[in-house]
Amino acid sequence: MIIGNTRWDVLTADITRCTVEAIVNAANSSLLGGGGVDGAIHRAAGPELLAECRSLGGCPTGEARMTRGYNLPAAHVIHTVGPIWRGGGAGEHDLLANCYRSSLGLVRDHALRSIAFPAISTGIYGFPKDQASLVAASAVRDELAAFPNSFDLILFICFDEDSADIYSRAVEELLG
Repeated sequence: MIIGNTRWDVLTADITRCTVEAIVNAANSSLLGGGGVDGAIHRAAGPELLAECRSLGGCPTGEARMTRGYNLPAAHVIHTVGPIWRGGGAGEHDLLANCYRSSLGLVRDHALRSIAFPAISTGIYGFPKDQASLVAASAVRDELAAFPNSFDLILFICFDEDSADIYSRAVEELLG
């Protein structure tokens, strides 16, 4: 799907193999690695990523930090800390939207043109995928409206076909 000059796509793939300028890491607040996407990115990038992350001093929920990609095809990793799902009444939707806005802000600030997002907070953090997908697509849509022509490619990379279907429906609903 193309919106303005930006191509959007939802793929079932391994984010550590994406050939974009920046991939997003669904990190924990320490930025020192963990399970799921976070662990996979740290393993694929190599020990230099952990060393750089140590120098950042962590990251609050809803914010993002950028490092080099080291052994990844992507030149940069944007680490963002998604909210833990607590039932929807603890500001989770706004915090998740801030993850996407903060990540795209770093892309713009560093004059990058392409980014790949995982399904932030939908794994062990328990955010319902149907809600998370709408938050993600809405936040990205709003950023594109505010900053037209800032991006060439935005990917949502899903771990499985079910998640990809949910994210595809959200993108289609909000942008189709």
